[in-house]
Amino acid sequence: MRCPKCTSVEDKVIDSRISKEGSTIRRRRECLECSHRYSTTEILVRDGVVVIKRDGRSEDFDREKLVRAVRAACHKRPVDIEQIAMLVEDVMDAMEAQFETEIPSRAIGEGVMQRLRNLDQVAYVRFASVYKEFRDVAEFVDEISSLAKPLSPAV
Repeated sequence: MRCPKCTSVEDKVIDSRISKEGSTIRRRRECLECSHRYSTTEILVRDGVVVIKRDGRSEDFDREKLVRAVRAACHKRPVDIEQIAMLVEDVMDAMEAQFETEIPSRAIGEGVMQRLRNLDQVAYVRFASVYKEFRDVAEFVDEISSLAKPLSPAV
């Protein structure tokens, strides 16, 4: 790691903690040159996972793309970045358990919507409005009305 203050590459790890979901490690570091302390996060890299799009195309899974979509849905909502990271990890863990290396985008979208519905209903509606490509206001109203119905268990 490069120190954000002096750019030295000489540091020592003071503390390491595994996240609740187990897919990230937070490390507290100290620069050996300037004694500045900083934190880093290591994330599990999912190699070889391919997303099959609605039109049949396939592309490599991009975790950051999924995080950006969920963050956009949660913009100005009381949902913090850690909750978003946990949601994305939960979805990907469920997808990798259900599918091997080829995951349909439909399954990812449904997994995100299911978890957002439990986390924040406004964020859920925002995500659903883009994901489901509502064609008119009636579809949008139907989706909002469905929020009053009981939830099915998360997959």
